[in-house]
Amino acid sequence: MSLQNPCSDLGFFFSLGSPSLSEVCLASGSGYANVWQSNRAETTCSSPTTHPPLQALGTDVHQKQAQEFARESVTAKEKARGGDTWVALLRAAAIQGGPDMWQEFLPNAWESLLSRIRSFEFSQKNAVLVPVAALGVGGMLVCWLRSRHKIKTLEMGDGWWGSGERPLKGKEDESIRPFKIETSDKEIEDLHHRLDQARYAPPLEGAAFHYGFNSNYLQKVVAYWRNQFDWHKQVEVLNKYPHFLTTIEGINIHFIHVKPSYVPHGRAVQPLLMVHGWPGSFYEFYKIIPLLTEPAKHGLTEGDVVFEVICPSIPGYGFSEAPHQKGFDTVAAARIFHKLMNRLGFKEYYLQGGDWGSAITTNMAQMLPQSVKGLHLNMVFIAMQGLGRMISVMLGAYVPWLVGLTREDVRRVYPFAQKNIYNILRESGYLHIQATKPDTAGCGLNDSPVGLAAYILEKFSTWTDNSFLDKDDGALESKYSLDELLTNVMIYWVTSSIVSSMRFYKENMSKFPGPGADPRLGVHVPTGIAAFPQEITHTPRTWAKDVFKNIVTYSYMPRGGHFAAFQEPKLLAQDIMHFVRKVEQL
Repeated sequence: MSLQNPCSDLGFFFSLGSPSLSEVCLASGSGYANVWQSNRAETTCSSPTTHPPLQALGTDVHQKQAQEFARESVTAKEKARGGDTWVALLRAAAIQGGPDMWQEFLPNAWESLLSRIRSFEFSQKNAVLVPVAALGVGGMLVCWLRSRHKIKTLEMGDGWWGSGERPLKGKEDESIRPFKIETSDKEIEDLHHRLDQARYAPPLEGAAFHYGFNSNYLQKVVAYWRNQFDWHKQVEVLNKYPHFLTTIEGINIHFIHVKPSYVPHGRAVQPLLMVHGWPGSFYEFYKIIPLLTEPAKHGLTEGDVVFEVICPSIPGYGFSEAPHQKGFDTVAAARIFHKLMNRLGFKEYYLQGGDWGSAITTNMAQMLPQSVKGLHLNMVFIAMQGLGRMISVMLGAYVPWLVGLTREDVRRVYPFAQKNIYNILRESGYLHIQATKPDTAGCGLNDSPVGLAAYILEKFSTWTDNSFLDKDDGALESKYSLDELLTNVMIYWVTSSIVSSMRFYKENMSKFPGPGADPRLGVHVPTGIAAFPQEITHTPRTWAKDVFKNIVTYSYMPRGGHFAAFQEPKLLAQDIMHFVRKVEQL
């Protein structure tokens, strides 16, 4: 600021909201006039043509008028501005009107002006910062609210299950190679020799299948296996669908891929991945595949969808290579099968599974929900613990409607202790062995075809229908042929995969939360559940909703048990088509 012309320099600051220039000049009164007289050439406040010099006010009268005017102006401004300190100084200068007072006032006015400028800049910053801060806080609040509703997914991760260390260089071979199941006379001769050397322990009288596979009936099965079963013929049956191999995460993955031979006009072809369980195999789906790929030929004309079906073998089962590293669980299998479908060129697809297939496909739905159009299950894994579940079980027997149970749920669940505790304990002995020391029992099964057949076929009896325990032959041939049953056993035998299939239990049961859906994440894709009456456990819809948040269809199937696709292929196919039709209409 220049002392020679303070009005011109102060004008900038006064224009920012400080008192006007004329107020300063008038408030200074004669004090400023005296200064002006001694510095006439340098202290012109404005152009002489527009503002006469303050010398014209040099008379006493004019000085009194100026001082009075200054008092009124400053008083009004002081009231309006809350009595600022610098206004009080101006007022004192105007009243005393001495040149010495102005010289004292000017530096104070300058400091006061700077202070006010700083205050103005601070207020201007506040005017910007406050809305910005409010916008930021609001944005954070919106993000937090949206995150509460955002679907949490299962981490996909990556893995290496090949032998030795993962190669540091080189890309994995992603080719898809045709595969054909083969056998040899030597393989069959070795089998026959082992069957001929079998030893049997006589069963207890009247034991039927309550002690396990009845050895009297076992001898009949082995005799058929040795003398009538034609493995060469069954290999041809297995090869009627296209088989493939591809390498994923260091191991060879086997799968069959069946496309419809004819697609009627107006029908959409939907990719469907179907996953088996234990002690089954991809062969479980051989009856249902033609119903899904060629429904019109089998009287299933009600729907408007046709499927191309992909059935992989779980790593360590059948013709899929067994993992060479520890830790291969349902999450790893889910990741590998997602990679398989991606490698086949599918971006969206349907999933179907029971037993381990249910757990794997459920993990797939939690892992990449954007790729899963729908999830269909014929077995549901849910946790039974918790206060809410306990209350539901207790009240369900008396007031089922109060806890969301239907009459059919009550019929299938109660008496609860018998059906859900005793029956489970009786049927899960194998699980405890395989979840702890699978290799010990597996060694004997891998060496003895008779022991292997007894171990596997006993499950196809009691898991098909619990009442088959009372039958001397386990009623096996009432639902399946011996050729079908022994073909499944042979897949385990010729691949030596029983041990690696049993290890899958140990890898999963030792981890929280166990097999199936992680309840902390839930399953949000459209879900269809086919509840077969002879399944090992029954899961009511109201319980399933705790984990499966988007149940589109829930069907009480009229008959059938654990091996639904193998036992009741038409019923299962109809329910899958019904579910997909509903999803496509959403």
